[in-house]
Formats: sequence, C-alpha cells, structure tokens
Amino acid sequence: MRPRKAYEWLLSHSREIACLESMRSLLIWDQRVCMPAGGHSHRAVQFGALAELLSARTTDPKIGEMLERVEESRLVEDRLCPEAVNVREWRRSFDRAVKVPRTLAVELARAAAEGELAWEVFRPRNDWKSFMPYLKRIVELKRNEASLLDSGNEFYDALLNDYEPGETAENIEPLFGVLKEALLRILHCIENSNVTPDRERFPRHYPEPAQEALAREAVRLTGYDFNCGRMDPAAHPFTATMGPGDVRITTRYDTSCFGMAFFSALHETGHGLYDQGLDSGHWGTPMGRAASMGIHESQALTWENWVGRSLGFWEFFYPRACRFFPHLAESSLESFHLMVNDVRRSLIRTEADEVTYNLHVMLRFELELALIRYAVEVRDLPELWEHKTREYLGLSVPDHSRGLMQDIHWAEGSIGYFPVYVLGNLYAAQLFARAEDELGDLDASFSRGEFAPFIDWLRSNVHLHGSRYRPRELLKAVTGEDLNPKYFIAYLVRKYGALYGFDMSSVRAARRPEKLCKTDSPAPACTK
Repeated sequence: MRPRKAYEWLLSHSREIACLESMRSLLIWDQRVCMPAGGHSHRAVQFGALAELLSARTTDPKIGEMLERVEESRLVEDRLCPEAVNVREWRRSFDRAVKVPRTLAVELARAAAEGELAWEVFRPRNDWKSFMPYLKRIVELKRNEASLLDSGNEFYDALLNDYEPGETAENIEPLFGVLKEALLRILHCIENSNVTPDRERFPRHYPEPAQEALAREAVRLTGYDFNCGRMDPAAHPFTATMGPGDVRITTRYDTSCFGMAFFSALHETGHGLYDQGLDSGHWGTPMGRAASMGIHESQALTWENWVGRSLGFWEFFYPRACRFFPHLAESSLESFHLMVNDVRRSLIRTEADEVTYNLHVMLRFELELALIRYAVEVRDLPELWEHKTREYLGLSVPDHSRGLMQDIHWAEGSIGYFPVYVLGNLYAAQLFARAEDELGDLDASFSRGEFAPFIDWLRSNVHLHGSRYRPRELLKAVTGEDLNPKYFIAYLVRKYGALYGFDMSSVRAARRPEKLCKTDSPAPACTK
C-alpha cells in the first residue's frame, strides 16, 4: 500500500476512535450533570464496554503496519506539517496503548467510574474509611499501568505524559522549588502589609438565578459561543467536548459566595474557548486536539485570573454586577477588586487565591509522586496530608472532606494531572506577556469590553496549532524562549504589589521561609 493510502486509513481510523471518545465524553457529562443516582452502577458497565471497544481500536496491529508505511515517506518530511504531526502523535499513542492489556484498560475505566461515584457519596459524609478501598484500588491499577508504560527509571513520568507530553518529574521538581520560595516570599509581603480587604462587607445572599444570569452574561461577553455549547451546574466544574459545535461548560453555585460560580464559569470558559477555537477541519486527529492539559489549563487560568480578576475587567463589568446584586454598589470598585483578589491561606484548592493556589497543587504533586514511587501507601495519606498542609499553608485540616477527599482527580483515576495546574499558570503568564508585547495594554482593552483582539491572538498563536507543537515547543515558538517562571513571579509581584503596597525589592528582602509554620512532630515515616 502506498503511503498516501496508508495515511488515509490512519485518518479514518483516528476519527472512528475520536467518535467513541466523544461518546464517552457525553456519558461523563450526563453522569456529572443530570444522571439519576440509581444509574451509576450501569454507567460503570457502559464505561467498561466503551473502554473495551477503544482498547481494541487503539491497539489494532494494523495501525503499526500503516505507520511504518508512512513514517519514512515524503509525506512527513516537514515535521510540522499536519501529516507529520498526526503520524508523530499516532505513533506515540499506539506505542503506549499496546503496552496496556485490554483487561487492565477495562478495569481502570470501571474503577474510575466507581471511584467517582464513591467520592460523590462519601465526601459529603466525611467518610474516609469507606472511600479508602476505592482509592486503594485505583492507585494499585495506576501503578500497574505506569510500570507497563515506563521506559526509564521514573514510573510517574508515564502517567504525567498522558497529560503533558514530554514533561518529567525531574524537570518539575526544581522548577516547583524555585516557585515555592518566591510564592512564600510574596505571601510574607502580603501578610505583613497594612492593606486588608473588607471581608465583612461582601458575604451576603447571592440568589442562584441571579448568579447564573450574571455568569452567563460574562461568559457570553468574553467570547464563548452558546450556539455551540451550554452551561450547567455540577458538583465539580468541568468542560466536556463532544465534537465540533458541541463544547459544554459547567459551574457550581454557593448562595453565600459571589466568586465561586462566577470565577468557575470564567475558568471553564477558557477551556471552552480553546476547544471552540480548534480547527474543526482537523477534528478527530492530533492536529485538531489541544497541545496538552497544561496548555489547556493555561487558557482556563488566563480567563479566570489574568482577565477575570483584572482591574480593567471590573471597570467594565462592575456596573453589570451591581445591577444583579445592588448591595455590591455599597462599596467602591477598588474595594471590590481587592476583595476578588483577597490573598489568605485556605483549605480548599478550588477556592484558593492566585498566590496560594500553587502551594495546594505542589502538595498534591508530592503525594501522588510518592504514591507511584511506592514511597507511601493510601492508608498513610490522611496523616501526610495534615503534615504537608501545615508545611505549605500553615493550617490544620479539620476533616477529610476539606482535606484529601476534596478533589475528584484521584477518585476518577487522574493521577499525574495535578502538575498541569502549576504549569498552566507558568504558561499563561509567559503567553500573556507576549500578547501584551504585540497588542499593547490588554487591561485597557478589557476596561472597554474589548476581548476580541486577545481572543483572536490566542486563536492564531495557540488554538489553531492543535498538537503541532509539544507544550514547551509551543511556548518557544510563540514567545521565543523556553518555559521561564520569572513571568509568573513578575505578574504576581506587579499585581499584588499594587494591591497590597510592596515591590520586587520588598520580595527579595522578605524572610526566606522553608515552611509557613513549625510542626511539633516530624513528617510521618514513609513505607517502602
């Protein structure tokens, strides 16, 4: 068979797989948004059946044969052309898929579905003892998967590469170390400033219908296309992409809190804009897929924080918010802007501010890395979580629902995912800085309600590339340099220095804390 014919077979096969994956996405969306509780057991069976179909297709030996016919042909001479990109990523996916037995793939799918249900049931009850067996099973399966996929000395990298191709724990650990020290210095400056947000003024009653209407207006004005999507409530906000013309977002409401639903909606809008901005002509192929979950998170964090918490955005949007919630007008715009950028240590990752959020993620990264390295066991997690929460955040954990059971990720089998949140912040800062170099003062644009120039810039520089570049290659292609944490650190110092009255020299002079507090006892011993 000639290379072109072989490529066309691969193209057709890839789109068939993508169709099955979009069906799985629809089942996930339904499970999290509107499925009755009694349907969960059967949904696990459905996920298992789909996993079996997907495993059969992704490990089809014919894929390897067709790839061999194309890989040495002139079709892929230009490494950045669509054919070469697709073949590169198909090869990566195939080589990974054939290492995982179909029985394990099915078992993982079922365990994830059952783990998610267990999390939804046992988290509100603060019932770690009942949840632990589900998590133990998932960790055992993920260790097994990692050992089968591993080609080096670090099993964790095999799981990390599902979400961030080319990234390694060896690269991440020193990067996070530099960032941690900077974050603790910035936090020290904020906590020792004379500026205090008026926290008592804003906690009021925020009726859910008004929250939804305001969030919808913000989502629409920032560019999300409701003709090709929808927004619904969910226990844990997420975005589900079924295919071209169907990208759905979710948020969650708390009638005592303004920010939860609003900023969750903007975060998911960033994900939605990315998927709506992918080239639909490449749907079902790597060229029509996001570069990585870290790049995906960069888009979500950009719209939640760089846009949604900027002064310019609220200069434009504050009058609208006051129409929905008149009591907000009792305070000045400046007071409100400080409030939505309030920095304080907290227990819940998804409610954390921009400075402390990354400390939450680093804590989780260290624990899941230790789990996959067999350095700790699931039974050790509560004690270790308590110790690391004291180390990173200076807080005591009152219960499991606000501790290690607060996130859905491990329950659904997403081990290796957490680092992408920090990487997403680093990517976002570097990309945003480049966008301002080319477009000018974006905050001024946001203050006029002008979001289209920035969206267009993201579309042409990030979205439309699909998976043409690996994450760090994309960053270098757009910004001219490799991943550099200085952009994120400078962003935080500039923004929070203006809000809390300090500058970079103050940050440099701040004490160099290794921990936010001292604990009375050493870290719990790790089991081998």
